[in-house]
Amino acid sequence: MSLIDVRDLWKTYVMGAEEVHALRGVSLTITKGEFVAIMGPSGSGKSTLMNLLGCLDTPSRGEYFLNDQAVADMDEDELARIRNKEIGFVFQTFNLLPRSSSLHNVELPLIYNGTPRERRLEMAHQALDIVGLADRTNHKPNELSGGQRQRVAIARALVNNPSIILADEPTGNLDSTTSMDIMNLLTQLNQQGNTLIVVTHETDIARFAHRIIYLFDGKIAREERKKDDQTPDASVDQDQGFSSTDTRLDEQSDTQKIHQPDQSHT
Repeated sequence: MSLIDVRDLWKTYVMGAEEVHALRGVSLTITKGEFVAIMGPSGSGKSTLMNLLGCLDTPSRGEYFLNDQAVADMDEDELARIRNKEIGFVFQTFNLLPRSSSLHNVELPLIYNGTPRERRLEMAHQALDIVGLADRTNHKPNELSGGQRQRVAIARALVNNPSIILADEPTGNLDSTTSMDIMNLLTQLNQQGNTLIVVTHETDIARFAHRIIYLFDGKIAREERKKDDQTPDASVDQDQGFSSTDTRLDEQSDTQKIHQPDQSHT
C-alpha cells in the first residue's frame, strides 16, 4: 500500500501578468519504508514538491493522498497534526533556536502538541541518544559542530516517531566527511523502518537512496532504482548499480517552456 500517492500535481505562481509553473503534472507513489531521493537543477521544482509533500503548501491542482486520506479534504487542525506528528522535517540550515539547549530544541514539537513535561523530556533524551548526542543535551547550537547541529535537527524530526522524514538538502552546509556521516545516520533510520525522502542536488548523496526521481522543468524526467529494486522493463546501468527508467516529457514541453521561479519558489 502506498504511503504517498500524488496524482497530476501542479503548482502555479502568478508573477505580475505571467504564470510560472513550478510543478507541471507530477505523479508518483512512495511506499512505507522507502528511501527516495529527489534531484534536479535549480528551478526544477524539487523544493516545491517537498513543501507540498510536507503539507507546508497546497497545490494549484491535482490530488495528494497521504495514508489513503485526501490532503485537500483536511482542515487546518488536521494538517497541523500531520506536520507535527506524521512528518519530521530536516532542513539545510538546521533551524535550531540559538539560545536553547539541544534538549530543548528537540522537545519543541512535543511542547507544541501538549506532551506532558516528564514524558517529553524522556522522549527528547531518547531521540538525542539515537543520533549519538546523549552527551550533548545541554549544549547550545554555537557549542556544536555543523554535523552535531544537523544531528540535533534529525533528533527533533524523530522525536514524535513520524511516518515520514523529509530532508531538504540535509548536507548542504556540511563538509564531505560530515555529509557521509549524516547520510549513514539517515540510512540507519531508514533501515529501522522510517520512510525517508531527501531533496538534494548532489549525486553522491542521492546514491544512498533506493530510488532517485529526477525533476526537470517541473516534471519527472526519469527515475532510477537500485538493481535489487529493478522493475522488469527498466534498462540497467551496470556502472552505477542503478536501473534507469525514462519518463519522457511530452512533445509540447519543448514549445511551452516558461522560465522557472528563482530558488525561493523551488
